[in-house]
Amino acid sequence: MQTAVVLFTRDLRVHDNPALAAACANAEQVVPLFVLDPHLQRLSANRARFLHQSLADLRESLRGLGGDLVIRTGDPVAESIKLAIEVGAEGIALSGDVSGYARRREQRFEQECEQHRIALRLFPGTTVVPPGDVRPGGGSGHYKVFSPYYRAWESAKWRDEVATPARIVLPPEVTIGELPEPPAGESPGAAGGGETEGRRRLQTWLRHVGPYDDLHDDLAADGTSRLSAYLRFGCVSPLTVANTARGQDGPGPAAYARQLCWRDFYYQVTAAFPAISTEAYRKAGDGEWRDDPGALRHWQEGTTGVPVVDAGMRQLQAEGWMHNRARLITASFLTKHLGLDWRHGVRWFFRWLIDGDVPNNSGNWQWVAGTGNDTKPYRRFNPIRQAERFDPDGEYVRRYVPELKAVAGKAVHQPWRLPDTVRSGLDYPGPLESHRDEAVWLRP
Repeated sequence: MQTAVVLFTRDLRVHDNPALAAACANAEQVVPLFVLDPHLQRLSANRARFLHQSLADLRESLRGLGGDLVIRTGDPVAESIKLAIEVGAEGIALSGDVSGYARRREQRFEQECEQHRIALRLFPGTTVVPPGDVRPGGGSGHYKVFSPYYRAWESAKWRDEVATPARIVLPPEVTIGELPEPPAGESPGAAGGGETEGRRRLQTWLRHVGPYDDLHDDLAADGTSRLSAYLRFGCVSPLTVANTARGQDGPGPAAYARQLCWRDFYYQVTAAFPAISTEAYRKAGDGEWRDDPGALRHWQEGTTGVPVVDAGMRQLQAEGWMHNRARLITASFLTKHLGLDWRHGVRWFFRWLIDGDVPNNSGNWQWVAGTGNDTKPYRRFNPIRQAERFDPDGEYVRRYVPELKAVAGKAVHQPWRLPDTVRSGLDYPGPLESHRDEAVWLRP
């Protein structure tokens, strides 16, 4: 092949990028491309900021290999086809994805490429094990329960990582395009994007993964890798992260690899059920939700009067990220105690989270709400007991709720200034069910 276009989507890296590596191995000239879709840019100011930072870093990496990152704005399919025609490309390569948006994009690519006689090839790279590679009993369908999926995932043959291309040759006179300055975002404490930063964090994390099994639920310790945003944008390869975890001994690395499996699990669920953000996976659990705008607003603003819930919601807005255990507590509070529709939570988290993606955000919200893949759909989390167990000294709460800085010990976890609009829907302080649960919101 003389010339190929590589469309970057959620694989913003040069290391272990199968689409980029294959194009460089099979074409004399390669055009790396990213298309800024105005619709996606409006979904989250935090993710838009992280995306632009990641694109700037990717451009520098590609320039170091002799290439560059071509930037276009508009519809990804139309702009990719237009560029392919301009440079005389015979093929377009991109990583496969599972959201409804991505699936529609791939279908349109198939139609347009066939019409213009351009070869189209989709590659793995957004998960460790591609969706559909392991199936129940080796047949059709998908895994609906995590434990059997985890066993199949562990025994599956993983693909080999691919090396960074040695050199990229651009066609002459291709218009590169300007990359706009990163938008401000909404969360002042949000992490910066890019493969360089993601790989730095991965190397740092490897020195601290040992006690992960003991610390991942400790709210104050913050003992997780915080790599989830870099995985969401593909700044680091999920396969690379999984291989590095597998390459170390001890319960910590094994527990961390299990969380990467949870990520893959929801990708294969979403591939089979692309309406996961708007429709209940388990219809029987999608009961009559209350309509209480006041309670929803207090939950969103972190002013419910339940300290650990408020701390989590304030961390979300401050950092564009929330501790996994806090995600479970706040989501359960919205759906199981306030009785509000899980879709409100999906949308609010998706606005703020820099790691927000469709499979994990929506899949985990449905898990907590009892409409998804939880084998115990009626479980709920007692926020007071959860806080006493995972923030026993109240350090996490005081970090994000300064009104309670003077309160010591477990007393910091008692409800305070509970608004009437929240109290109206809160089954508290009556008995709340408590479970020895497994936190499934992506801990990495």
